[in-house]
Amino acid sequence: MSLEFWYMLPTGILIATIAMASGVGGATFFSPLFILALGLPPELAVGAGLVVEVFGFGSGVAAYVRRKLIDYRVGGMLLSATVPAAIAGVVVAHYVSADILKVVLGMGLFAVAISFLRAPDEETEAHLDDLAHESTDTAETCLVTAEDEEICYTVCNTTEGRLISGIGGLFLGMVSSGLGELNGYFLLQRCRVPSSVSVATSVFVVAITALIASLGHVYQVAQGGLTGLTTMGNLLLFTVPGVVLGAQLGPEVAKRVPDRVMEIGLGLLFTLTAGLLLVEAGLH
Repeated sequence: MSLEFWYMLPTGILIATIAMASGVGGATFFSPLFILALGLPPELAVGAGLVVEVFGFGSGVAAYVRRKLIDYRVGGMLLSATVPAAIAGVVVAHYVSADILKVVLGMGLFAVAISFLRAPDEETEAHLDDLAHESTDTAETCLVTAEDEEICYTVCNTTEGRLISGIGGLFLGMVSSGLGELNGYFLLQRCRVPSSVSVATSVFVVAITALIASLGHVYQVAQGGLTGLTTMGNLLLFTVPGVVLGAQLGPEVAKRVPDRVMEIGLGLLFTLTAGLLLVEAGLH
């Protein structure tokens, strides 16, 4: 181990703080950073980004478990699609050229940017709040939180959910991004599941899927010899502690920064990053 990537400690704290404050997976930030700033091969960058995300989301899962907000039945249903899809994504990434992966990641970041820049649907948000108190006579599922609040809702077409999340799992395995956003689309927009349960269940699904996908990428990197593993180890030596610290600061930042300001800032950041990735892919 060396001190080559010492600066990733403060960088990791900053990025994890933003990620936890916004709800965006850490790999969405780290993978482009590792490619653009550090010049790492996409496969190594994506693998390292996913490992970092596992540590960040792990603390989130623990918090949601304590709050009893995870719908394990829905989470298991989505995992039945996301895990095999993520493994397939890891395999595909191994055989696809680096420039194609950069283009795919760039287009994915553009999609994420658009979702942030688009004005929130206030009517939808109000409807989701109402659903948190839906009558138990019409709801199919009810959760009782750690605060003894009963949240009732109905999950819609599970086949559609597996398809949508499976696509997200494929992209997560390939380029480390996309699953959380597509989970949110299915649970929040398609099924109108209350946001607290949607976010908690999505974090649970992303954390486990990212863990499986990261192991696949680490195995692929190991096939290339010790050089790649050493580089990844040196990188994670400072990035992981930074993420753990930043994850504790994120919720406090979220309380102080208006949601719309955070969304616009992230939308512009991801647009710029996506553009740089596409330009770099086009120059090779």
